[in-house]
Amino acid sequence: MATITAYQTKAGKRYRVRYRKPDRSQTDRRGFKTMRDAKAFAATVETSKLMGTYIDPSAGRVTIGQLGEAWIGRQADWKPSYATTMRQSWGKHVDPRWGGTAVADVRRSQVEEWIAGLGLSNSVATRCLTILSSILESAVADHLIPANPARGVPVPRRIPKPRVYLTHQQVARLAAAAGARGVIVDMLAYTGLRWGELAGLHGPDVDLVLGRVSVHRNAVEVGSHVILGTPKGHELRSVPLPGFLVAELRGRVPAGIVFPGSDGGYARAPRTSATRKSWLKTAVLDAGVPMLSPHDLRHTAASLAISAGANVKAVQRMLGHKSAALTLDTYSDLFPDDLQSVAVALDAARERAV
Repeated sequence: MATITAYQTKAGKRYRVRYRKPDRSQTDRRGFKTMRDAKAFAATVETSKLMGTYIDPSAGRVTIGQLGEAWIGRQADWKPSYATTMRQSWGKHVDPRWGGTAVADVRRSQVEEWIAGLGLSNSVATRCLTILSSILESAVADHLIPANPARGVPVPRRIPKPRVYLTHQQVARLAAAAGARGVIVDMLAYTGLRWGELAGLHGPDVDLVLGRVSVHRNAVEVGSHVILGTPKGHELRSVPLPGFLVAELRGRVPAGIVFPGSDGGYARAPRTSATRKSWLKTAVLDAGVPMLSPHDLRHTAASLAISAGANVKAVQRMLGHKSAALTLDTYSDLFPDDLQSVAVALDAARERAV
């Protein structure tokens, strides 16, 4: 049990609480102005020891920097590309601000001020906050601090970039302008494959008899290298091929990489930024269509499928989304508004019944 003793200071009488920690080592806390405050603290200590929630005051002196490197090292399920971006965010934004701060000294107001002042995009700010919050969450689990001050901190609202949706005619012009790479344009615009999934295709993955593509590889750029892994979310899927694509691919599917890069290895995504040149950027300018990236052709695939009458579950499976809800959230603007048809159907049903 804790013991309380009084002692004199220049400011008057003060009280010290001596108690044993769960490891049986003895420690104390002093400076209480009243016996009541000292007894309340002693009771709190004993209760937390019994409930297994005791936090050693000295444990919170470990720094975010010390915990951060260890936390990153434990993330064995990160994909190489994701691990690279997370490490970059840690080294560039999180560690410089928080690396030398003890976990017990982190305040929610400080985290809010930091996030608001980063001046980064929503996605990067979210990544930075995820790193800091996850480190603090681990500190809570290890009984270093009682609560995570970064939990629930909002990030700056994201201003969504307008999506580019090409029509069938625009896709045809773009594919024609791309020349021999036109089949790549059609593949992206009519299957919804991510670039890494397209780049990772091998001959056996393409079944021209059934008209299906099996997606189980993802060739992603990580720095100056292309690393082969599994698709996003590790979800394998089968994607249908329209008949015209089957015809385009017939006789053009090798045993190895279907769409190799110039060096024969996995192809890198063509850039379309103002400072880069690529075959896709040249084709876009020649075709007179809106400037887009390979990922924008994935959005086009969703748009064309929905306009052709595909339901949300079919689009979800084609794109490899985790749930139909994600598909609806992402492309809600493309699905028709059926509210009026519901009212008409209810009116007709009542009329028949009554």
